Amino acid sequence: MTGEQQREGREPAWWTSAVVYQVYPRSFMDSDGDGVGDLGGVLQRLDHLADLGVDVLWLSPVYPSPQADNGYDISDYTAVDPLFGDLATFDRLVADLHARGMKLLMDLVVNHTSDQHPWFVESRSSTTNPKRDWYWWRPPRAGMAAGAPGAEPTNWQSFFSGPTWELDAATGEYSLHLFDRRQPDLNWENPQVRAAIYEMMRWWLDRGVDGFRMDVINMISKDVAPDGSLADGPPLPGSALGDGSASYLCGPRIHEFLQEMHREVLAGREGAFLTVGEMPGVTVQQARLFTDPARAEVDMVFQFEHVGLDHGTSKWDVHPLRIRDLKASFGRWQAGLADVGWNSLYWDNHDQPRAVSRFGDDSPRHRRDSATCLATLLHLHRGTPYVYQGEELGMANFPFTSLEQFRDVESLNHHVHAVSAGADPAHVLTALRAMSRDNARTPVQWDASPNAGFTDGTPWIAVNPDAAEWNAEAQRRDPASVLAHYRRLIALRHSSAVVAVGDFTMLLPEHEEVYAFTRSLEGETLLVVCNLGRTPYELAGLLPEAADAELVLGNLPDAGPELRAWEARVLRLP
Repeated sequence: MTGEQQREGREPAWWTSAVVYQVYPRSFMDSDGDGVGDLGGVLQRLDHLADLGVDVLWLSPVYPSPQADNGYDISDYTAVDPLFGDLATFDRLVADLHARGMKLLMDLVVNHTSDQHPWFVESRSSTTNPKRDWYWWRPPRAGMAAGAPGAEPTNWQSFFSGPTWELDAATGEYSLHLFDRRQPDLNWENPQVRAAIYEMMRWWLDRGVDGFRMDVINMISKDVAPDGSLADGPPLPGSALGDGSASYLCGPRIHEFLQEMHREVLAGREGAFLTVGEMPGVTVQQARLFTDPARAEVDMVFQFEHVGLDHGTSKWDVHPLRIRDLKASFGRWQAGLADVGWNSLYWDNHDQPRAVSRFGDDSPRHRRDSATCLATLLHLHRGTPYVYQGEELGMANFPFTSLEQFRDVESLNHHVHAVSAGADPAHVLTALRAMSRDNARTPVQWDASPNAGFTDGTPWIAVNPDAAEWNAEAQRRDPASVLAHYRRLIALRHSSAVVAVGDFTMLLPEHEEVYAFTRSLEGETLLVVCNLGRTPYELAGLLPEAADAELVLGNLPDAGPELRAWEARVLRLP
């Protein structure tokens, strides 16, 4: 819902003024001392979320899983992994969240399952099994023997390195996996697959869940030829493999599938539900279609354009972020969804390194200021902001020194493939240190006690050694802390319609460090100015209109004529 819709008298959707908090359960809070976070731990820390003021808890997967990809390889869609608890604890979490006025968003992972899911176990058992067509099985290339180099049905490279096809020796055919080899892709062309997924979704909604964040949901439709074949992709530089994304990103039936899902799962239900489509590679034009309320597909997209701006040939080829590129990207999404559709706003999640280390300045002098500056910039845009656990504390990347400290399958696979291809191991480790998903997965830093109050046992991944200084307990008592600033930002969105649904106008698009824009609605205009660097600037020289403006919110005390390093101000124009 937009400012224009607000002016026309249509009530904005509830999620326009909401803030979502993502919990990655294995790293959030451990209640039983096994070193892995769990649902009991989430229950113990709900007061932290209530105090922060968030509206929705997005829970990363807690389903039974072999944990090849930390729970994104699901072996049972209608249960809780004993690692995290049980259904009774889950039900209590739903009830306790609802009692606090918060909603629960489940992670829905239905592009693929675990290779240990009963569906896949059946599917691989024989070429004639009734569930054979529930997954993508294909013979080797014509004229080639199964297992021979290059015999895979297509040349696609997986997201976790290596080919996207895994040979099953028993049947002599290959199964498709866009991610890890233990995560085979479901065949959404099969209506039985879709019906089983919709039944499972209804089962969770009936337990009180308030919606779904849909993992890589724009990959469920593959561009399959009438004869059942899939096309090769263009070769990747320096690789025998190719880029198959044209065959699986926003495929030909994706809108049909999402509209069917909405009809089969949500239509006719009462309640304020939320559907979020995580969509790598989605364009603004496609997002308008996915999130147009009239089309009944998803409420908002979760897209990745801005977190690819510091990538070279891959995420491991790290380049400094240019602020002008960030403005161009954010501005394009703000303008493109101004009259229809909705976007998710985020810096951090379980797949990204920590924002204060990546886009900010995690040096002792500037860490607090850059964390709050980045937060202000993000939360004042139009869209629904997401806070990833620990982001509200200014948690930073882990100081990795050796490969043995990493746990993430993507990082470990990349190291194997890169080094075997001749890359310098030291250079590979440098890239892992900057971009590994493990940066986001170190335990939340609750206090200065051993293991940061996360566990009484041995944590599954090491706690960041800066936890003694950077932790929730210390910040809870400090009105100038990162945590306190997040509280103020969230309260501002709740109380201000202009922040929730106001129009957006980018200012100073060519400036290399100062990011400025206005939000306007019904005669009220907020001017947001953020200095994303260490160089101070005379504010009136850049934006004369700021001279007579009223300070609504700032991240530094004693605001004067100079915009200081990593300073952010929200100003109300007269």
